[in-house]
Amino acid sequence: MSDDILSIIPVEPQWQPEHDAVERVVSLVEKLVPGAGQGGGVELDVRWHDAVTFVDCGSNLETISCPLCQAALDTKWWSDALTDRYDDGFTTLTADVPCCGGTTSLDALNYDWPVGFARFEIAIWNPERVWFSEDELAALADGLGHPVKQIRAHL
Repeated sequence: MSDDILSIIPVEPQWQPEHDAVERVVSLVEKLVPGAGQGGGVELDVRWHDAVTFVDCGSNLETISCPLCQAALDTKWWSDALTDRYDDGFTTLTADVPCCGGTTSLDALNYDWPVGFARFEIAIWNPERVWFSEDELAALADGLGHPVKQIRAHL
């Protein structure tokens, strides 16, 4: 059986919210996602990570391109870049892209579908919705006190 996971993460990979802000946002998620919360069939998983971790989109990932020159990036190069920078978490996301030789961040690459890097995540397992709207994302960001983005994974 496959799973879908809709994750909310801060835009800034190192940022983590206060616990009371998370409680407010979890309450909001429970209102926005049918079946989430106590007694519902949708599982909420709130995670604080000690180091920056990769939040992927699973099999939804289609392409990766350079934000500097827009060239397509080879998935082997990208996979090696992730592996080279990971040591119990990501200590740096800086990378020199092979297409134009420029320096950028792995977080700044253009991903189709979105992925991210974060030390905090709210993962909603098998939600009965695809995405949050822009207004809903703004409300989640206001609740946490920091801009957020969403990642949809299919595993």
